[in-house]
Amino acid sequence: MIWQLLIGLVLMLAGGEALVRGAVALAERLGVSPLVIGVTLIGFGTSAPELATCIDAILVGAPGIVVGNVIGSNIANVLLILAIGALIHPIMANAKDLRRDGPVLIASALVCVVIVMAGEIGRGLGGMLVLGLIAYLGLTALRERRDVHADGDTEQQQPDADEIKASSSVPFSLMLTVFGLGGVLLGAHWLVEGAVAIATRFGISQAVIGLTLVAIGTSLPELATAIVASLKRQGALVFGNVIGSNIFNSLGIFGVTAMVRPIEVPFGLAGFDIWVMVGATAALLAVAVTGWRISRREGAALLIAYVVYLGTHAGAIAS
Repeated sequence: MIWQLLIGLVLMLAGGEALVRGAVALAERLGVSPLVIGVTLIGFGTSAPELATCIDAILVGAPGIVVGNVIGSNIANVLLILAIGALIHPIMANAKDLRRDGPVLIASALVCVVIVMAGEIGRGLGGMLVLGLIAYLGLTALRERRDVHADGDTEQQQPDADEIKASSSVPFSLMLTVFGLGGVLLGAHWLVEGAVAIATRFGISQAVIGLTLVAIGTSLPELATAIVASLKRQGALVFGNVIGSNIFNSLGIFGVTAMVRPIEVPFGLAGFDIWVMVGATAALLAVAVTGWRISRREGAALLIAYVVYLGTHAGAIAS
């Protein structure tokens, strides 16, 4: 149990280091901004645990876990992961990038609201969500290709020269990124397994495990990536990781899971949390546009909000 937890932590940190190093070098070699790499490759890649959990849940007839995992992960991405990243080092927000990705983030959050209010999501709507995600990826690539040479903002987030030399080719950078992502995902799996085993052994209730370890556990890859990226002053990766993960969760995970089997939404489960998710999305946009940076003070405020959210949930379970 303890060895799983410790090895998982080491794998996540080492994987996060390789993932950030490879992704930044890959962005430099391909001529795209680190934020785009964060939104796509890292943001979607680190959402793999949420996707696997939701598919498993729908196959065993637990739609509540699907909805709770998507909404809970979106909340944790903003109020926990972005907050910790900003506490380590203030995160710069690029106005052009936010104008491009912000509307999609808002739309994906509204999709979650509609799904919860409708009470179900069928295979047809699930397919439409997946198509919407593919369209977003295509437009992002086209816009980046068109604008990258005309915009010098990406220079703020360029890696050091020695890092670029260490990743001297696109194949090597891609390999480093993929191995880093694999380490992060495997480390997260072992970390959650070890933590759940320890909690169970010491008699902690399943409700508490679900509220903390399971909900936050699937967001650990994003957290590991955010910590490493912030320590390396790659704030665009942190910001892009959060935005990309939330978009992928709302469109990709809901869409793919519904295509596997239609999802019936337990309204009572998400009736409160969905509005917290909307509020967290609004808070992300608000702190980003105030001076186009997320300060340590704003990061602390987001983290406090997350603690209050968990406390409210714990009180409701206890009652």
